Amino acid sequence: MNSIAIVGAGLGGLACARVLQLHGLDVILFEQETSAGARPQGGTLDMHGDTGQVALRTAGLHDRFRALARPEGQQMRALDPLSAEVVMDEIPAEGDEFRPEIDRGQLRGLLLDSLKPGTVRWGRSVAEVAPGALTFTDGTTEDFDLVVGADGAWSRVRQALTGVRPEYSGVTFIEFGLDDADRRHPDLAALTGQGTMVTKVGGQALFAQRNSNGHIRCYAVFYAPEEWPAGIDFADTAAVRANLLERYAGWHPELLGFLRDLDGGFTPRPLYVLPVPHAWTHTPGLTLLGDAAHLMPPLGVGANLALLDGTELATALATAPSVGEAVRAYEAGMLPRSIETAKACATGLHDLLSDDLRSMAA
Repeated sequence: MNSIAIVGAGLGGLACARVLQLHGLDVILFEQETSAGARPQGGTLDMHGDTGQVALRTAGLHDRFRALARPEGQQMRALDPLSAEVVMDEIPAEGDEFRPEIDRGQLRGLLLDSLKPGTVRWGRSVAEVAPGALTFTDGTTEDFDLVVGADGAWSRVRQALTGVRPEYSGVTFIEFGLDDADRRHPDLAALTGQGTMVTKVGGQALFAQRNSNGHIRCYAVFYAPEEWPAGIDFADTAAVRANLLERYAGWHPELLGFLRDLDGGFTPRPLYVLPVPHAWTHTPGLTLLGDAAHLMPPLGVGANLALLDGTELATALATAPSVGEAVRAYEAGMLPRSIETAKACATGLHDLLSDDLRSMAA
């Protein structure tokens, strides 16, 4: 078998490369960003015992994952939006490590450090994709036995395979955060607890999630037009804050403190999803994993599935008689699983914004 190309240095692509190298296979990972630290990597992830942790065991990284993971982050709290009273507080039992939390950046760093030097070629942006071939923005073309699209929501590899683009879900997340929260924002830290806090009513919610190093990452979540907010510059933090405080008017003042006391600015994250089902006819020389294959609402499963996709594809490539047979076997398992999960997530997104305070992201 000649070399395999993976486009995208996210969790799934890195996990795939790691397992391929464990089996002695050649792999090159192309990433358009210029370095591992080119941008922040997002918030915290819960690694599920039956998916993400299975993948990390396959990659030989589970012990290193456990050293970084936060089992206490499994705590789930629900607060009444009008009174700020705690209506649910699920604290993990001692020894419960089925869904511990870890910062996405820490997990990505763990995977990157596990690869041979030079595996990731940074600053290599793909312009065109064909079965078994990549053309880059500098005009060069390279050929491979297999091109794996691990390049996320707006995947170029997907465009060559299915031509399907994500659609707006109707829900927008506005991300913001609190630094050194226990010292600088003790009241908000107490409301958050050690894991995730949610409060919601009337089709809108506030989430707060513990990350490492005292950081709390927060999200305002609501139904909105795709172009929301018309006429507001997100660089104008005061204007965005005023808009959100008006939207959440009537909520308890302590909860509105998350919006008033943020450190830094607000980042809009409108949610895009792939249609369900999203599948394709097997095409020699191309396949997809992670968000490139099955972009879903962020309800705690995307990173887990990406890791599992990556390690399952790599294992198939290492054990099947040919690349084609390996990819067929991988797709035969991945596609039905992702379709069923995507159906559940589509329902879960609307449950997330229901008035049922016990219905929370998982």
